[in-house]
Amino acid sequence: MIVEMRIYRCMPGRLPALLERFRHTTLGFFAKYGIKQIGFWTTEVGENNHTLTYLLSWEDMAEREKCWNAFQADVEWQEKRAESERQHAIVSRIENSFLLPTDFSALR
Repeated sequence: MIVEMRIYRCMPGRLPALLERFRHTTLGFFAKYGIKQIGFWTTEVGENNHTLTYLLSWEDMAEREKCWNAFQADVEWQEKRAESERQHAIVSRIENSFLLPTDFSALR
């Protein structure tokens, strides 16, 4: 198993728009392409309180590339993402890391 950690740093005041897009649009596309989430978090305390962090679960990098690339190439997704940012950009930066569990990890 591979866990992908994605961190979306939003433009000031735009975190609610990102949450709305995930809630009503993005998760439907994740389901369509077999993208499995572990969970989503916002930053309650810390230096960046306009951040969304989420984890995705993959069997291996081949599955990730197949599913993620199909999702990103979906014309309907591209249109809906563009529509959500028509008046103002939402995300200023995306960071992602691929995490492998240790042999003593409860989640493997």
